[in-house]
Amino acid sequence: MGVIRGADPGAEPLDHALGRSRGGLSTKIHQLVDGQGRPLVIALTAGQAGDSPMLPVLLADLAVARLGGGRPRTRPAALLGDKAYSSRGTRELLRRKRITTVIPQPSDQIAHRQRRGSAGGRPPCFDADRYRGRNVIERSFNDHKQWRGLATRYDKLATIYRGGIVLRAILIWLRQ
Repeated sequence: MGVIRGADPGAEPLDHALGRSRGGLSTKIHQLVDGQGRPLVIALTAGQAGDSPMLPVLLADLAVARLGGGRPRTRPAALLGDKAYSSRGTRELLRRKRITTVIPQPSDQIAHRQRRGSAGGRPPCFDADRYRGRNVIERSFNDHKQWRGLATRYDKLATIYRGGIVLRAILIWLRQ
């Protein structure tokens, strides 16, 4: 899987971050955003790549500078994610990093836990009020898609396409 992210900006993945998904050739944009929808970390993969395997890559690249100086912040207070991130591995990773997890459980995981009875364990905590703020990430993706070149991926190289995404992210930061 070719991943293009900020750590090595000059490296072009062999697949150019293009892959087959249901709609044909596509590129998937993965990002972490703050509470106002401003992108903090951006990565690209081929269209068929999953979201959950990219979470450790995104968290590894996270570094938010502090206003008063000092080491940059590398750990968010909480991570709001959809049901695609509700795996045991993801929850374990976030627990190890001491990040509050606000991810709902899919119905099949709930049913499996309940079938096991008392051996199924306790359900993970879930704050429904806090989860209402998850629409911020969806709105951030919609901001990116307002640019025709980003919505349709006219660029051949993934590095050029990522440059357009980063430019859009800078404009989002300047707007607020």
